[in-house]
Amino acid sequence: MSAASSQTPSYTPWHPRWYRQRVSTWWWLGSWRYLKFILREISSIFVALAVGMTLLQIAALRRGPEAYERFQHTLRSPFATIVGFITLGFVLFHSITWFNLAPHALAVRVRGKRVPALAISLPHYLAWIAVSGAIAWLVAFFPRSISHFAAL
Repeated sequence: MSAASSQTPSYTPWHPRWYRQRVSTWWWLGSWRYLKFILREISSIFVALAVGMTLLQIAALRRGPEAYERFQHTLRSPFATIVGFITLGFVLFHSITWFNLAPHALAVRVRGKRVPALAISLPHYLAWIAVSGAIAWLVAFFPRSISHFAAL
């Protein structure tokens, strides 16, 4: 073993600094793609809020007509109405961006060729419209049946 290898390693008292460009807190406002990404992430909060409100509505419906009427009265406040419209906007944005991402997440191939994006997205949108229409039809024409069914 040589004397040079047994000595402590040499170092300098300073270390070189790497160049790191400062990134603004508002970096996501610089491009529509970044803004859309951040809005989609934020929309998850409103999706959870919509699910929570639906669960609370079902719970009030199960407790009886008086509890459901109190819940409906709470939802009629201006604050709840504004929050409802904001939530609706974010849930629609979340759903549309989700359906638009489906062709990128599903690499469907038929006879070795990739299926066009529209052929993947369109069935999602059609199913969404069909289910929404069926629910709207049930609520419009059978409101008492739905409240009786939820009370079971």
